[in-house]
Amino acid sequence: MLFVFSLGCFFLVAATNTTPVDTAVKTEQIQVNTAFSIHKNSAENEKCFLCHGQSKYSYFNKESKKKITKKMYAELILLRSMFYESNHREFKCIDCHSEEYLGFPHAGNLRMESKPNCLDCHGGDEKYAKYHFENIEKEFQTSVHSEKHSEDFTCWMCHNAHTYLITARTSENIKQTISYDNAICLNCHSDITKYQLLTDKQIPNLIKKHDWLPNQKLHLQSVRCIECHTKKINDSTFVSHNILPKKKAVKRCEECHSTNSLLMASLYRYKIKEIRSTQGFLKGILVNDSSVIGANRNFFLNVVSVIIFSFVLVGVCIHALFRIINK
Repeated sequence: MLFVFSLGCFFLVAATNTTPVDTAVKTEQIQVNTAFSIHKNSAENEKCFLCHGQSKYSYFNKESKKKITKKMYAELILLRSMFYESNHREFKCIDCHSEEYLGFPHAGNLRMESKPNCLDCHGGDEKYAKYHFENIEKEFQTSVHSEKHSEDFTCWMCHNAHTYLITARTSENIKQTISYDNAICLNCHSDITKYQLLTDKQIPNLIKKHDWLPNQKLHLQSVRCIECHTKKINDSTFVSHNILPKKKAVKRCEECHSTNSLLMASLYRYKIKEIRSTQGFLKGILVNDSSVIGANRNFFLNVVSVIIFSFVLVGVCIHALFRIINK
């Protein structure tokens, strides 16, 4: 989905320095939906949303002296609700896009405008230091996506700046986090039109590719793709961006179903830490939705269970001994 991208694909604008004609709607006529007016740049952004926020747009053709209504290309539509829920909701469109887009029709050369990547804004800024964008960039450079596709594979391939919502990763509902993150991967890996933007290979059947996985449906619902298809380089980044080649993907059960579980170090790390800090240790261990067979073992609980079992065993032996003596 490309936001405020060129409508020049609809009109032939020969010269790159063409003077923009009248916009479709004058600024003073623009009214912002009250649901979005709480955002400081909503009035300014509405100039773009008047066309890019719905399935059609209208303009006055000075040549034919008529109002023309056309269908908006689907990839150029951005719903207001999605943008104003995203992390970039307080930005103006022209913070990232050329001010020339304020004129209509848009000059054809604007279609060649490059998109900013994450580090263009977030790199070297103390305000965003806690997110470790530089480390994310280093991890990504070692990933199979970067090695195979080089500069053709950008942040935008996975993270659309117009709709990306990082708070989904800290959602109270872990299932929503899994669904949200997996949808990022499936956006290409289950859509042949997007998949073949980078390769001519036939898109693989993901269900068949994962036939080896026991209880496949449960795994796919309860685990993110990146749990098995990434490698942690350091603990500073919340989500690993080092995507591995398929031959190096995790396939051994014990890598998740053990006390050194990969899931406990990534998917459930934030959730368990939050529960322990707010509801106590036992709540974090015993009662939560992050239970993984073999991964939730605790030394203290192991010792207690062995002691209880020993007392039960001793009691049974004593009872049996008295039964034998009385007989």
